Amino acid sequence: MDKVKAWAGANYAEPMGSVEQSLRVAYVVLSFCAAFFLGGIKAAVVGPVAAALMVLGNVGVILLLFPAHVWWTIYSLIKTERINAGLKLAVLIALPVLFGLWLGLGIFGSALVALGYGFFTPWIATFEAFRQESESKKFVHGVVDGTWGTIKGSCTVVRDFADLCFHSYPVYLKELRESSQNCEPHSIRVLDVPSCIAVGLLGLIVDIPLYTVIALIKSPYMLFKGWQRLLHDLISREGPFLETVCVPIAGLAILFWPLVVVGSVLLAIVSSIFVGLYGAVVVYQEKSFQRGVSYVVAMVAEFDEYTNDWLYLREGTVLPKPSYRKRKSSSSTEFSVRTNASVKGGDQPSSNEAPAMLVPTLAPARSVREAIQEVKMVQIWENMMKNCELRGRDLLNLNVITTVDLTEWLRTKESGHEAIGLGVPSYSLLCMILHSIKAGSGGLLIGNGIEINQYNRPQDRLIDWFLHPVLVLKDQIQALKMTEEEVRFLEKLTLFIGNSERANGWDNGAEIPQDPVRAGQIQAISRRLVGIVRSMSKFPTYRRRHRHVMKLLVTYSVEKEGSFRSSASNRSVPIFEITQLEV
Repeated sequence: MDKVKAWAGANYAEPMGSVEQSLRVAYVVLSFCAAFFLGGIKAAVVGPVAAALMVLGNVGVILLLFPAHVWWTIYSLIKTERINAGLKLAVLIALPVLFGLWLGLGIFGSALVALGYGFFTPWIATFEAFRQESESKKFVHGVVDGTWGTIKGSCTVVRDFADLCFHSYPVYLKELRESSQNCEPHSIRVLDVPSCIAVGLLGLIVDIPLYTVIALIKSPYMLFKGWQRLLHDLISREGPFLETVCVPIAGLAILFWPLVVVGSVLLAIVSSIFVGLYGAVVVYQEKSFQRGVSYVVAMVAEFDEYTNDWLYLREGTVLPKPSYRKRKSSSSTEFSVRTNASVKGGDQPSSNEAPAMLVPTLAPARSVREAIQEVKMVQIWENMMKNCELRGRDLLNLNVITTVDLTEWLRTKESGHEAIGLGVPSYSLLCMILHSIKAGSGGLLIGNGIEINQYNRPQDRLIDWFLHPVLVLKDQIQALKMTEEEVRFLEKLTLFIGNSERANGWDNGAEIPQDPVRAGQIQAISRRLVGIVRSMSKFPTYRRRHRHVMKLLVTYSVEKEGSFRSSASNRSVPIFEITQLEV
């Protein structure tokens, strides 16, 4: 009865068969039908436009930048000293296959994502509108939500994808060329190159068809198991069916579960391509053609065993599963969809392990209240960018950075002016870490009273690359127990990134430590902060959001200077006082 009360959203003591309860159920059913048909109309109108924009934009970016990608990749591969001649030869031979996969999967994936985003976003937005309390708001939001926003969202996706292809990928290649001095080069014997090529081709020939057959055979089980889980949550009022406002959306999940099954089969087939090609990497790592062949055979058995466990079928597999590593890992299987090691408190997965298959998790659904308690990736980005804007305003008020710095950074396509592109966000991240230390937080305070830690963190690989290094750096800063003057020195180093002339111009009370070891430790922390932000700058959506923050700072600076001029003219002060204020 308590679950029914929570689901109905009212405190009452009437039996389940009462008229009021029947009316509530009828209201939910009518709301679902109305949202379903209204969302379908919006999807039919908005979907083709949004999908066409995304397909044309993403495919256009892929095709236009393809010659540049080929040239950048070959040039970087030849110039880098991180790999020897034999490994360069192997990669050069594999490049046509990799570029072919990029073209095929890129265009196919763009079309698939565009169709899904363009048609389902208006539909889901219509169901989300029924969370509004007022009936009039429900109708207005049901008609408006997911229309123009979906079209704008498709343009945003194209822009982020273009940033990833035009800015992030060249940065990766530049690091590959320039990091040879600090990294031990990878080498391979020339005699192993044919073995790598042969095992890679064998992996494609064997794994793709067998993965496809296994996925197609077990897709009916996945269909009915998913429906069984959703219907169980519906009957027992658990998971997404616990709150009344979420019942329509959960009902939509039941109707569209077959599409999830189809998507899972496609993802399994796509994953099999990379799993098969990874056999060449196994040959390189193990220096054995036989172990590479064993890997190709074992991956089919691992996939069959994983899907059996995931669908609650028989344990294990009847297929052969030979060993392909000299030393087995402690885990039961090397090929699985792994949870984050940081959540468990364990180590990160080894880079030598085979790539995990991309399949959604079929597990008992959490309630919406439980899901809301988890910090989302969007919250992290928004709060970090908001914090960067606030710290940028402080620096503008102190005249540490100027409007000229911001406008030049924006106009010169972000070349140079590292204090703006990397220094300001690094300084913002440092202030965030210092605030978390002073507050005694076990995680990271990202603003608005939100703390991200190992328990409420998003289950996202991007956040793995960001949160773990930041928390390690936080512990290192905490262990140093720096004085206030040393903290100011660290702030100066982080903001100006080695620009001693600009750093000396900022009198913030910094004091260079007399101990050279301690000074080196502080400089190392500064370099790590900048390195973390440099890695973040290659993430999707980062560049767009950061440029937006810089434009907001320019606007703030211009408005501030305008208010100073206005106040100065009202007081009829001499012109040299206005100049001093602007300086």
